[in-house]
Amino acid sequence: MSAVVRRLGAGDRAAWQPLWEAYLEFYGAPQVAAGSDDVFSRLVAGADRMVGFVAEQDGRIVGFTHAMLHASTWHAGPACYLEDLFVAPDARGGGVGRALIDAVTDWARKAGAPGVHWITQTENAAARRLYDALAELQPFVRYERPTG
Repeated sequence: MSAVVRRLGAGDRAAWQPLWEAYLEFYGAPQVAAGSDDVFSRLVAGADRMVGFVAEQDGRIVGFTHAMLHASTWHAGPACYLEDLFVAPDARGGGVGRALIDAVTDWARKAGAPGVHWITQTENAAARRLYDALAELQPFVRYERPTG
């Protein structure tokens, strides 16, 4: 069954929240849920050049993606970072993830971004199979240094 992908709306909060919490749990970051009100409102408002999309099947939201445009020194115009992508376990393998990435790619194209980039954990094999089919793996290693 195909999914219908659309922009995240203010009325989607109740369906988005449990998926968001499952996503944070998957990545071992449940404490981030404390800022969910702020995240949701910025996504719906398009603040900070952010966007949210949801995928629906049979009227049920089964996945989401969040992305943002940002400046780049590597090319003119904005770059697009796909920060979050999650599909409910019972909806995986049916094209929902692909449809969500396609929505972000279309949004980025319309905004003038030359492409979309994202990261995932190396052991996230299921997601990486999809990513390998849609994009080119880059030879970069990500580092992070806390500011506090």
